[in-house]
Amino acid sequence: MSTATHKLLKGATGEWEMVIGMEIHAQVTSKSKLFSGASTAFGGEPNSQVSLVDVAMPGMLPVINEECVRQAVRTGLGLNAQINLRSVFDRKNYFYPDLPQGYQISQYQSPIVGEGEVIVDLDGGKTATIGIERLHLEQDPGKMLHDRSPSLSYIDFNRSGVALMEIVSKPDIRDAEQAKAYVTKLRSIMRYLGTCDGDMEKGSLRADVNVSVRRPGAPLGTRCEIKNMNSITFIGQAIEYEARRQIEILEDGGQIEQETRRFDPNKGETRSMRSKEEAHDYRYFPDPDLLPLEFSQAFVDELKAKLPELPDQKKTRFVADLGLSAYDASVLVAERESAVFYETVLDKLGNRARDGKMAANWVINELFGRLNKEGRDITGSPVSAEQLSCIIDLIGEGTISGKIAKDLFEIVWQEGGDPRALVESRGMKQVTDLSAIEKVVDDIIAANPDKAAQVKDKPQSLGWFVGQVMKASGGKANPQSVNDLLKSKLGV
Repeated sequence: MSTATHKLLKGATGEWEMVIGMEIHAQVTSKSKLFSGASTAFGGEPNSQVSLVDVAMPGMLPVINEECVRQAVRTGLGLNAQINLRSVFDRKNYFYPDLPQGYQISQYQSPIVGEGEVIVDLDGGKTATIGIERLHLEQDPGKMLHDRSPSLSYIDFNRSGVALMEIVSKPDIRDAEQAKAYVTKLRSIMRYLGTCDGDMEKGSLRADVNVSVRRPGAPLGTRCEIKNMNSITFIGQAIEYEARRQIEILEDGGQIEQETRRFDPNKGETRSMRSKEEAHDYRYFPDPDLLPLEFSQAFVDELKAKLPELPDQKKTRFVADLGLSAYDASVLVAERESAVFYETVLDKLGNRARDGKMAANWVINELFGRLNKEGRDITGSPVSAEQLSCIIDLIGEGTISGKIAKDLFEIVWQEGGDPRALVESRGMKQVTDLSAIEKVVDDIIAANPDKAAQVKDKPQSLGWFVGQVMKASGGKANPQSVNDLLKSKLGV
């Protein structure tokens, strides 16, 4: 159930509500294409990964790639969607130079996956449920290259025939933040499943965004489609601009023309490309070269039984078993690699139950903070999960303090090495012997008689003395031991 309160836009004549639907085009993780054995590897020389089927040579017939079917079903299961045991491939007819057949093999009225839903996490611990209308398989066209010649355009057919999952949402998204969260969550689910790598820079994940505006509670307005978005940040910017553009037109007494637009990130604005086609313009009909796709419920059940733990399930487990906050759990499960790193830290800890929360704090605040600062991702972390778990163990054992742990983390980040051996070799152990720190405590009390006299009336000022002792000991004194000794000395 959605708990989000969505953003309304203020116009000159009152408030407006955005209504947003999205079509996500996700490249299926598969070594070969949807209807041929040609490679899907990224970065090949132009037209080096093309079969006769991909360029529609006469007499060539498509043959369905079973692995792509499996990946689509697994994705549907991850979206809590209806899996259709019978689906049909259609021809979507339109002309474009990079579409060699003059049609695209897609699915229309009978897709492989039906209705489902995605729950997205929003600021303030709120959520929104976004309905999924359908997921269907289709082939990607080729790619036009316009920068190779001042007077000619070239075509690279390496992408022609690559399997895509088109995931169509219901018009349930109500503002740019929800839209960004939806794409982020969808990408995360597919990465956990291994059905799409979600690399937007390489074109593995692209979005068409449909935007309309209306008065709150009024019927749906006319929508405009923003085509081929490959950045979550740009998706948010494009939605904000397009909604404002439509509001201005409507408030000036104009009408919205249904059209396809593109987003210019340099100017932060959308621009018209062409009038928007309707489904009947494509003259869909069942592809005569492909039989209906049919499989059994047992096939679906087998795939479902082997699904990995998905982000929402993992988040629930982290909260219930480890006592993490919903926010911390959401951060840790947002990317599969981050969750794997955290769970590896947990597995290496001497006391998993005791240190689970501490591990979350270190992974989120210290590790992620440093990685973000240096522009790295978790796979490029100089501190391994094993090293971080060792640092956390050393804190939990009382061998080092939190302050020393941060110094140790910096050494491991810069130089590497075994944290436990570093503590020994560099004399970083925490001092717990009261006799070793008693003189420091006595000296600080003697130097601050006024503050010492105030402690009985203001017990909270004891923290100042603890800080001074910790500073004087170079962070090596055990804070609890210092606290106990000061209370005894000052009569608190």
